[in-house]
Amino acid sequence: MNAPDTPRRSGLRGFGHSGPSPWTDLDRPPLDVEALRHDLLVPGGLWTSLDVVAETGSTNSDLAARARAGAAQGAVLVAEAQSAARGRLDRQWTAPARSGLFLSVLLRPEEVPVERYGWLPILVGVAAAGTLGRIAEVEAGLKWPNDLQVEIDGAERKVGGILTELSGGAVVVGLGLNVTLRAEELPVPTAGSLALAGAATTDRGTLLRALLRDFAELYREWTAAAGDPHASELMRAYTDRCTTLGRQVKVHLPGDTELVGEAVAIDGDGRLVVRTPDGARRAVGAGDVVHVRPEPR
Repeated sequence: MNAPDTPRRSGLRGFGHSGPSPWTDLDRPPLDVEALRHDLLVPGGLWTSLDVVAETGSTNSDLAARARAGAAQGAVLVAEAQSAARGRLDRQWTAPARSGLFLSVLLRPEEVPVERYGWLPILVGVAAAGTLGRIAEVEAGLKWPNDLQVEIDGAERKVGGILTELSGGAVVVGLGLNVTLRAEELPVPTAGSLALAGAATTDRGTLLRALLRDFAELYREWTAAAGDPHASELMRAYTDRCTTLGRQVKVHLPGDTELVGEAVAIDGDGRLVVRTPDGARRAVGAGDVVHVRPEPR
């Protein structure tokens, strides 16, 4: 029995338990890390460790540090919130806690030549788009090079982005996916979420399991083909989902220059091929793409 002067502890946060409650928003429950580990860390599988943290600056930065320390392939790090998340071109990216999937994975594709590592963000995008279609029943497209798009009220909206970086001989791939963001929480008018797109499910645990399983299957096929985008059929899978191809685009290039034309192909290195008005074809490896709406007739 407790002594009369010893306070009873219920074991629940907020009732005798120190620390913030993970249930600050009942519509956004925390992830169950033990259940995720049970389902995803299987013998012979790609995933070797899985951690969920309440908050961190950037899951990519954290896993990059682990990679430099020699961490094995297959580490997964998920954050319920990030305070210093980065998108492409070092853009800042923020979202309410538990409103999405914010994760990074550590890969060491030793069977693949380094020059083909640029296909990894495309591989993640294809896996994510497939998962969203199959599990959330939301058709997702891929804007080159690495944005996930859905249609909301007749307009293309970005719901996710992918960022890769080399560290310690490994590739760290980060994915941010807006799941339950409400209209008033969107950072910019061009953003969206699965909830706003009418997803069949917004259960983050279900989506995360499916995404990691789908990616692992595609990754095995890609590495077995030594990263060849044609032999692995990654090229076909990507071009089928790429919303940029066939569109008039404006590409903002490094050095404050622009390239305007029609996006006509993806080349063997994953670069976007743009045909300019004079008929020339130019391959772009990095840039910020804007889909240009056709002029009304």
